[in-house]
Amino acid sequence: MRIRISHLIFCSLFLCLGVFGKTQTSNLPATDTTKPVTGKLLEPLSAARNNLRKIDSLNQFISYAGNVIMKQDKTLFYADSVVLNPVTNILEAFGNVHINDADSVHTYAQYLKYLAKDKKAFLKRRVRLTDGKSTLTTDELEYDVTVKIGTYLKGGKVVNEKTTLTSTEGYYYGDTRDIYFKRKVVLINPDYRINTDTLQYNTDTEIATFTSPTTIRNDKKLVIKTRDGFYDLKNKRAQLFKRSVIDDSTYTMTADEMALDSISGLGEFRGNAVYRGKDSAKGFDLIANNIKTNNKRNSLLATQSPLLLLKQDRDSIYIAADTFYSAKLSDLLKIKPVPRVRDSIDFIFSPDSTREDSTDKYFEAYYNVKIYSDSMQSVGDSLFYALKDSVFRIFKQPVVWAQENQVSGDTIYMYLKNSKPERLYVFENAMALSKVDSSMYFNQVKGNTINAYFDTTGQINFLRAKGNSENVYYGVDEQKNFIGVNKNSSDVIEIRFDNGKPKRVVLINAVDGTMYPMRQVNHEDLKLRNFRWLDNRRPKSRFDILSGQ
Repeated sequence: MRIRISHLIFCSLFLCLGVFGKTQTSNLPATDTTKPVTGKLLEPLSAARNNLRKIDSLNQFISYAGNVIMKQDKTLFYADSVVLNPVTNILEAFGNVHINDADSVHTYAQYLKYLAKDKKAFLKRRVRLTDGKSTLTTDELEYDVTVKIGTYLKGGKVVNEKTTLTSTEGYYYGDTRDIYFKRKVVLINPDYRINTDTLQYNTDTEIATFTSPTTIRNDKKLVIKTRDGFYDLKNKRAQLFKRSVIDDSTYTMTADEMALDSISGLGEFRGNAVYRGKDSAKGFDLIANNIKTNNKRNSLLATQSPLLLLKQDRDSIYIAADTFYSAKLSDLLKIKPVPRVRDSIDFIFSPDSTREDSTDKYFEAYYNVKIYSDSMQSVGDSLFYALKDSVFRIFKQPVVWAQENQVSGDTIYMYLKNSKPERLYVFENAMALSKVDSSMYFNQVKGNTINAYFDTTGQINFLRAKGNSENVYYGVDEQKNFIGVNKNSSDVIEIRFDNGKPKRVVLINAVDGTMYPMRQVNHEDLKLRNFRWLDNRRPKSRFDILSGQ
C-alpha cells in the first residue's frame, strides 16, 4: 500500500513504534538530531515501503522502494528505490531515476548519487537530460541543481530538432540553455556538417559559436574553415572572423571578416578579401577590402581598393579601378545585347547544361581603370571584359601603351590571346604615337579608326588607320641619322613595324604629303591635332596598380 508522509511524521512514527516495513527491532536508535545537517533536507513524499538501518552516528540509512518520490525545494526525485543517509543528506537512487528541476529541466538515468548539501547529482547508465527543446544523452553526467549545470566527460550527444551534436566533453547551462562542447565535436544538420574541437551551442536560439579551428561542409562540396565566429542554424546566417576561408567547387574566398546568409544567398567579405577562381584556363583573382556576393545571381561587387588579376601563362594582367562588378554573361544577354567582336566566338550558352561554363562570366570596372602587364598597359574611365572572348572594352578617353607605342581614342577594344595583346581596335579620334629613339620627335598616325596587330611577343607588327588619316613619319638611315620628316594624308595608312618600331609606311587613296628637311621645319607645327604624349599616366609597374598611384 502506498503511503505519503512528511519527514516530520516519518521521524515521529519511528520514535513511537521503532518498526518500519519488514525490519523490526526495538533497539534501533532514533536519528541523531543533535548533529547539524547543512543544506535543506530531502523530504520523502511517496514510497510503497521503507526501512531504516543505523550503524553509527554518521551512518544511518533509510531505504525506500516502489515508486519513490523525494523532494528538495522545487526539485523532485523519482526512482524505483532510494537509499538516504539523513545525517550526511546523501541519496542514492536505482532504477528509472527521474529528476524534475522546477519543471524546466528533466534528467533521467538508471543510477543517481545526490549530494543534497551541495545539490549535486551524479548520474550513470542511459543518462538523458532534456529542457523541452533539446535532449542530451550520455553514460555519465554530473548535474548541479543550484546553477543548473550538467557536465559529461566520457562522450555525449545532444539532439535539438534536426540538429545533432556529439563530443567527448560537454557542459550544459540550464539557465541560459547554452552547451559547451569540447574535444572531437561534430554538429550535423540537413544543411551542414561541422567538425571542431570547441563549440558553444544555444538550444533556444540555435546559434553555434566557434572558438577553435572549425571545418564546415555541405553536400554541394562547399567547405568553410574558420577559427572564430558563429552560425545561426535557425536563420541560416553566419559571421566569421580571423581570416576564414570558403572553398567551393569553382572558387575560394578568404577575408578577415565574413557575413553569410544562406537563405538570401548574400555574402559580405571585409578586410583583405581574396576571391580566387579555380578554372585553370580562365583563372582570375579578385582582391578588395570589401566584396559583396549574391550566390543566387552568381554576382559580386568589389569596392575599397579592388584589384583584378587575370592569370594566364607567365604574363599576368593586373587591373585596378574604384569598383568591380561581375556576373554571368548569359544573364546579361537576357536583358541587353553585347556586341560580338570576335567572328570566331558566339555568345551562346546551353540552358540545359548541368555543368557550369567557366567562361560564362563578365567584369565591369568603373572609374580610374588601370591595366598593367609586362607587354601592355592601359588607363581609362570604365571597362567591360568577358571571359568568353577575352576582349577588353575600354571607354572614355582610353590610352594603351605597348613598348614604345601609345594608342588613344574615344573607345578601344583590346583583344588578348594567352594574356598578351593580339589586336587593338580604336574608333573615333584614334591616334597612335611613338617616340623616335631617345629624341623629342614622335612618329604619329591618326584616323577615324585604327587597327593594330601584335606579334607573339606582344609587339606591334602592323597598323592600319582609316578615314581622314594623317601621318607624320621621321626617316632615319642605317646609322640612325635623321633623313627628314614626312607629313601625309590619305584615306588609308598602313604601317609595318620591326621590333615594335615603324619601318615602312604605305598610303592608299587620296594621297597628299610633303617631306621636310629636319632643319627647315617647326616640329611643333608638325604635331597632329589633339596630339598628347601621356607617358605620365602610364602604369610603369604592377606596383603602380597595387599602390593606386
